[in-house]
Amino acid sequence: MAVETLWSNKVRSGLTMLGVIIGISSVIAITSIGQGVQKATELKIEALGTNILQVLAASARTGGISQGAGSASTLTWEDAQAIAKQVPAATAVAAFLYSPNIQVVRGNVNISTTGIGTDLNFPRVSNIQPQQGVFFSQQDLDIAKPVAVLGSKVRDDLFAASENAIGADIRIRGKRYKVIGVMESKGSVGPQDMDDRVYLSLTNMSAEIVGNNALTGVAINGFLLESSDADQLESAQFQVTNVLRLRHHIRPPQEDDFRVTNQVDIIKTFTSIMGSLTLMVGAIAGISLVVGGIGIANIMLVSVMERTREIGLRKAVGATSGAILNQFLMEAIVISSIGGAIGIGLGIALAFTAATLFKFPFVVPLWSVVVGFGLSLIVGVLAGGIPARNAAKLDPILALHGE
Repeated sequence: MAVETLWSNKVRSGLTMLGVIIGISSVIAITSIGQGVQKATELKIEALGTNILQVLAASARTGGISQGAGSASTLTWEDAQAIAKQVPAATAVAAFLYSPNIQVVRGNVNISTTGIGTDLNFPRVSNIQPQQGVFFSQQDLDIAKPVAVLGSKVRDDLFAASENAIGADIRIRGKRYKVIGVMESKGSVGPQDMDDRVYLSLTNMSAEIVGNNALTGVAINGFLLESSDADQLESAQFQVTNVLRLRHHIRPPQEDDFRVTNQVDIIKTFTSIMGSLTLMVGAIAGISLVVGGIGIANIMLVSVMERTREIGLRKAVGATSGAILNQFLMEAIVISSIGGAIGIGLGIALAFTAATLFKFPFVVPLWSVVVGFGLSLIVGVLAGGIPARNAAKLDPILALHGE
């Protein structure tokens, strides 16, 4: 009887379901997209290695404003080489020196990209290999040879698809460099585009591009340390901290002039932040469920008023108050259940569409579907409870005389 009544008022029933549909689909789509983006970023960070330790120089300050970790000249290439020799947990160490917004020119094409000066261990430690050509050799490093390895995006910006970049000449800061390799594509990790880079030998970068040397050697922004596995990171971090403190003559209570982080901590922090954001946005989307519940309550109250004579007639021929209560409560539950089912399907479809368009993993957490459908049932019971109770308490004689 509840289904027949709803079917005879299709438009009203459909509009009543709309609030629940929007609420459930929003909750599922938002949580799914949040989980997909989180998973995609975690995979990219893990692709760089979960057994990697990053050591950055201290922050330089200009006018009292910090320029960010790695901007001061407190670490040197000699520090990185000492770590490679003196830290047992280290299997490889790659020093790096970067320069944002360097100009790279080929013919009439002029682009701005990030310059990375590094050594021979960088491909291994960063888990990024040349797709074409080769990386630097020891000779390139020893004589500061003007050769360059391009990120895949830089290669595409400078060369046509049919052109061979290997062996071509480019100009960086007015100096000529020969392209010897093109790195494989890695995409973006957070704000960093791993493909929008040009790699130079550390010695050339220091001497020709940056020109920023410490008194004790070649200044670097930091270095990456590879351990045998993620379980060795804590040991490596402890050992690195002690070695650098000794080399830099740092004694308590002096602050370190470097910062040590590891990929596992980055993943944990990112997961925590994304989880909180997804939960917050999902909760905001859940407010529309409350709006949907209010809509159901309003429609059911109007329905009770419209069907006063029908209720009186049913009670006059023997329908109990419980039967009337069940009928109206069932109508509210049917509306919310059907709306919940449609909302789940729509939410999954939206999440799948977003994952396909923006190319991140399609993930639908089971808890979001269960919670979404459970909430729709709860909304139906709560929203239909008071109108159903009002209908059940109507006096049959007064109801039969009602308009």
